[in-house]
Amino acid sequence: MAAYKDRYFNSADQELKLHFRDYEGPRDKPPILCLPGLTRNARDFEPVAEAFAGDWRVICMEFRGRGKSEWDPKPERYMPPSYAADVTKFLDEQGIADAVFVGTSLGGIVTMLVGASDGERIAGALINDIAPELHEPGIVRIREYVGQQPIYTDFVEAAEAMHAASGAVYPKWGLTEWERFARRTMKEVPGGVRFDYDPDIAINVINGADEEPMDAWHLLGGLSEIPVTILRGEISDLFTQEHAERMISMLPQGKLATIPDVGHAPTFDEPESIAALADLLARVEASADDPA
Repeated sequence: MAAYKDRYFNSADQELKLHFRDYEGPRDKPPILCLPGLTRNARDFEPVAEAFAGDWRVICMEFRGRGKSEWDPKPERYMPPSYAADVTKFLDEQGIADAVFVGTSLGGIVTMLVGASDGERIAGALINDIAPELHEPGIVRIREYVGQQPIYTDFVEAAEAMHAASGAVYPKWGLTEWERFARRTMKEVPGGVRFDYDPDIAINVINGADEEPMDAWHLLGGLSEIPVTILRGEISDLFTQEHAERMISMLPQGKLATIPDVGHAPTFDEPESIAALADLLARVEASADDPA
């Protein structure tokens, strides 16, 4: 595993201590800033760090309520605008003028929000399996499991349970891959292992069922002048081919990479996902060399 340091910063509201992994790399170009999905954490991006740390500084943030970041005592703040404000505060505090954003699912929504409010902070973006509009089957599935916190005896038992419940998302995985996934998404607790997030993040997600569906296509305007890669799992139930094509039509420097035999969302263990990010990084460097 690539070497990193655990670091912390204060949230935008100054009330929470938030965590990020910092993998060293050159400071004369934008870092890769990785933003995880709804129930996920910095460990999701270990394959990105393995592939690019050293040549690039890789920063993997954990949103409030996930991983080593503190839980928010006010669950109503578990919302994308809060996460986007934390990201902007982080960039300011670290003296980072801009970064290459890699946003998975929720992290992709946060990327779009930052782009819409402060687009100059994004040198390039990879949006992983999310659109400004959600496909209903995927969001229904997520509402069924988010916030559930069963305790398993060990990571092997957890892997078996996750395989049984979600095997259709990654149909090519065996128990080895599911155990790796369990170790990234869970942590050891007294009595076994459980998911590594505050179950209260589910409140706003579940309550969203009574609200108007998300329609945030206007946010893509903030990404219209930079290199963008759209990553889509071929069998994703949250992000349709039609949504991906619409995004590409709105992004002059957009490229689409479809990851075969993967649902929501690609994990960057796939060689095709790493190749898509490598291509984006090359385009970001080319843009920096020729800003015109």
